[in-house]
Amino acid sequence: MTAPNRNTLWAEAFVDELVRGGVSAVCITPGSRSTPLTVAFDRHEDVHVFSHLDERSSAFFALGRARRTGEVTPLVCTSGTAAANFHPAVIEASQSRVPLLVLTADRPPELRDSGANQTIDQEKLFGTSTRWYRDVAEPEATDRKLRSLRTTVGRAVAKATGAPAGPVHLNVPFRKPLEPTPVDGDVPDSLSTLAREGRDGDTPFVRTSPGVQEVDEKELRTVARELDTERGLIVAGPADAPGVDAETVAALSHATNFPVLADPLSGLRFGGHVRTTPVVGGYDGFLDERLTEAWPALEVVLRIGASPTSKPLRKYLARTGARQFLVDPAAGWREAEFTATDLVVADPSTLAWRLAQTLGRGSGSNQWKQRWLDADDAHFDEFASSPSFCEGRVLAAVARDAPDPSTLFVSNSMPVRDLDRFGAPVAKSLTVLGNRGASGIDGIVSTALGAGSATTDPLTLVTGDLAYYHDMNGLLALGRCDVDATIVVVNNDGGGIFHMLPIADFEPPFTEQFVTPHGLDFAPTADLYDLSFARVGADGFRDAYAESVAREGTQVIEVETDAEASHRVRSRLKARVVDRLLDAN
Repeated sequence: MTAPNRNTLWAEAFVDELVRGGVSAVCITPGSRSTPLTVAFDRHEDVHVFSHLDERSSAFFALGRARRTGEVTPLVCTSGTAAANFHPAVIEASQSRVPLLVLTADRPPELRDSGANQTIDQEKLFGTSTRWYRDVAEPEATDRKLRSLRTTVGRAVAKATGAPAGPVHLNVPFRKPLEPTPVDGDVPDSLSTLAREGRDGDTPFVRTSPGVQEVDEKELRTVARELDTERGLIVAGPADAPGVDAETVAALSHATNFPVLADPLSGLRFGGHVRTTPVVGGYDGFLDERLTEAWPALEVVLRIGASPTSKPLRKYLARTGARQFLVDPAAGWREAEFTATDLVVADPSTLAWRLAQTLGRGSGSNQWKQRWLDADDAHFDEFASSPSFCEGRVLAAVARDAPDPSTLFVSNSMPVRDLDRFGAPVAKSLTVLGNRGASGIDGIVSTALGAGSATTDPLTLVTGDLAYYHDMNGLLALGRCDVDATIVVVNNDGGGIFHMLPIADFEPPFTEQFVTPHGLDFAPTADLYDLSFARVGADGFRDAYAESVAREGTQVIEVETDAEASHRVRSRLKARVVDRLLDAN
């Protein structure tokens, strides 16, 4: 490794250690102060550089890629407000445990708090949202400083991928010259090979060996005894990257004879295991106090992943009084009803497998399991036979018709809720992702395209009109980052989710201050971002979607809907399902 000046040497060592630590891609936005890092990344043949013009879109793109792969994706920006635009994605990464490495270039220390141009306080800029923060030492061509730098980089990657995974922030100050301009005497020949080039071969300077959290045999048998009962559930919420092993959960389901209530983002709603495992997907459409009061009491629940998307499911679990085991490898508490009784600090896949082996064959009731499967069938049967249209039919069609395999990204607000209620379990390889950490609608397009960049699987994004509007900048990545997608925009002209809230009964201010109809025509995005655009009605969606996934390039399919009418259809459908199940009880 040769370098014309200390900044270049510093940045090259920095990037070299990232690659040794497993980094293969980076998201960069242009800027002057970050020049040394940008040049080093660009010149490294083992790094794929994704260039973005907008910092917020860049950060969400990196978030999506890291969510899809479970691997660290760094992002680079210059100093000043550029770094602040990373903050929404950093919050989402923290809340949803996605590994990010945030690299913010900075002015040298003497310029801070001096009124110098484009200089802000970047110290711990992201507050408690990061797993680790370091203000990296200023570049210096000495053995000890370079060894320290390499160690810091290795530790940063380990912190980002640890338990819980999440964002790490390294603030990196540089003095001029920022370009690879030769500076006499800046890099002495006396530097050791170890400091200059790192360890021999591709070995990281510091290797971290992560462990897997497991409970001891005594605690394992305690949990197993509680699961050895008639009426239990396995509840799988949104999964942490890189996901849970479906086969181990399937083994536990068979050992307990418990049904698996699988959130669409759990990694368990879809896949080959559903052929032989009692996976329930329609619970949001039939869990109702009238019904559950008529059912036998739930006795025990094993919960993995984050809090479920479904509010009816969360409320049902809070009402039951059953013993609830929360399984979390990072000892996190993700249960806002505060009715869970036990926190089990363990890797969920490992725990599920060990419990399955311990139980052998549990005492779960076939009648109890069949009750849930029959309710699921009733829900999807009523949905299929209903002539009325609601937005959920779009999500149901995508889950049913998406290519096998494929990646499906769903926006917050109604799309993820409709997929939760109407996306029937199916034996195809669907990787379903969403930003449920902070549940915002910002950065949805960019996150989806970042996820698509990490796989050769076809990508489908289903988003609402407000989320599409909020991140239209992200569409620039289609061309700049060579990503294709089918983008389905469910356009109900405003915030359709507010029709679910009590404020809907108050007019004014409901329409103007909550629904906020915008009346925007999204068709011009086709010319602006070089994509195809089609506006279809409810009857034409499945044909348009089938045509899109069979084509190359990116197509936007806009489906115009009525949010209030869709809400009424959802409510009527649920009432019919509950009545049907009560009659059969």
